[in-house]
Amino acid sequence: MNNIRYKWFLLFIVSSAIFLSVIDLFIVNVAIPAIKEGIQGSDGDIQLVIVLYVIGYASFLVMGGRAGDYFGKKRVFIVGILIFTIASCACGFAQNAWQLNVSRLIQGMSAAFMVPQGIAFIPQIFTDIKEREKALGIYGSIAGTASVIGQFLGGVLPDTHWFIAGWRLIFLINLPIGLLASWLAYRFLHQDHHINLEKEAKKSSFNSAGVILLMLALITFIYPLIQGRELNWPKWTIFLLALSIPLFLAFIWNQRSCLSLGKEPLINFNLFKNRYFTIGLCAAVFYYMVQDSYFLINAMHLQNGLHMNSSITGIYFVFQGLGYVVASFLAIKLVIRFGKWVLIGGLSLMIASLLLHIFVLRIGYVQTGLVLPILFVYGLGCGSVLPTMFTISLKGIAPNSAGAASGLYLTVQQISIALGVGIIGGIFFSTLGYDVSEASYEKAYGTTTLTNMALLGLVALICFQFPLRRS
Repeated sequence: MNNIRYKWFLLFIVSSAIFLSVIDLFIVNVAIPAIKEGIQGSDGDIQLVIVLYVIGYASFLVMGGRAGDYFGKKRVFIVGILIFTIASCACGFAQNAWQLNVSRLIQGMSAAFMVPQGIAFIPQIFTDIKEREKALGIYGSIAGTASVIGQFLGGVLPDTHWFIAGWRLIFLINLPIGLLASWLAYRFLHQDHHINLEKEAKKSSFNSAGVILLMLALITFIYPLIQGRELNWPKWTIFLLALSIPLFLAFIWNQRSCLSLGKEPLINFNLFKNRYFTIGLCAAVFYYMVQDSYFLINAMHLQNGLHMNSSITGIYFVFQGLGYVVASFLAIKLVIRFGKWVLIGGLSLMIASLLLHIFVLRIGYVQTGLVLPILFVYGLGCGSVLPTMFTISLKGIAPNSAGAASGLYLTVQQISIALGVGIIGGIFFSTLGYDVSEASYEKAYGTTTLTNMALLGLVALICFQFPLRRS
C-alpha cells in the first residue's frame, strides 16, 4: 500500500469514532416509538434515551480531548470505542428503561473520549495543509453520511422480525463496527507518547471536579424537568431543580478558580470577551434546542399520530438528511462570499418548511409527493445553518484558543440538544396528555412546531448581530 493510500486508510479508521457517535444519535431519533413499546417505557423514559446520551457526551467532551495527551491518543481511542461497543450491547439487551438509560449515559461518556482522538489524529496523518483540508472535508462528509444512514436504519431495523425485537438491532449493529474499528486501530495506528513532563501535566491537568459538577448540574436540572410533568411534580423534582442552581454556580466558581490558578478549565470564560463568539453561542443554544426535538416530535407524530410504519418514517427523514448533506457542501463556499446571509437564508428556509409541515402532516392530507420535497427543503436549511454558524462564531478566535473555543461550542451544542428534547418534548407530551387520538397528536404537533418556528426566528434575530461579511 503506497503512502497516499495508506493515509486515506488511516483516515477511514479514525473516522469510525465520529461515524459511530453520530449514527447512534440519529438512529435512535426515528426508532423512539419502537423503543418505547419495547421497554414498556413512559414518555419521560424515551426522552431520557436521547438526553442522557448527550449529557454524558457534553460533560466529558473536554476531558476526553485531554485524555489523549496523558495516556496516548491511540490508547484512549481504542478503549473509548470498546467501551462504546460494550455499552451499545448493554442497550441492545436492556430489559427495562433504567438499564437502557444508564447504558445510554455510558455510551455518551465513551463517545466523548473516542471522538476527540479521531480528530486529533488527522493533523498527524496529513502534515500537508492541502491534504489536511481535504481530509477534514471527508471527515465532515462521513459525519453527514452517518446521520443519513442512521435515520434510514432507525426506520428499517425496528420493522425487521428476527429472533430478537428489531429495535434492539439499532444498538447491536455497533458490535461488528466497533470490534473491527478497534482492531484496525490497534493494528495500524501509530503509537503516540503521552505527557510525561510535570509542568505540562500540571498545566493540562484533569478538572475532574468540574466534570462532576457539570454532569450533576445538568442531570438535576433536566431529569426532573422531564419526569416532573409525568409524576405531577412531586417534592423531590422541585428539590432537584432547586439543587441545580447551586451546582451550576459551583461549576462556574470552579472554572474561574482554575483560570486564576493557571490551570486549564473546561470552559474558558475569557472566550466570552469575543463578541461574535458570544453571539454565536447564544444563537447555537436556541438552534440546537430545535434540532433534535424536531426528530422526536416528528417521529412520534408520523408513527403514532398518522400511523405510518417506522420504515416509511426513516425514508422520509433520509430526504431531510440528503438536503442537509447537499447544503452543507454548498455553504462552505457560500459563507466566504455572503457571510451571515447564508445563515439568515437557511433559517428562513427552515421556518417556511416547518409551516408547511403543519399543513401537510395532517390527518388525511399526507401525500408523499408533497412531504418529501418539504423535508428536503428543511434539510437544505439545516445544512446551510450548522457549518456556517460554527464558522462565523469562531472566525475571530485566536489560533491558540481555537481548540478551547471549539470544545466550548460543541459542549454548548450537546447541552442545548438535551434542553430541547426535555423542554420541547415536554410541551409535546403535555399537550398530548392522555388522549392518544389522531386529533390530539395533530394538536400537540402543531403546538410544538410553532414553538420551534419561534425559536428559529429568535436565532435569526441573534444572527443579525454578526458582521456583514466573513473575513
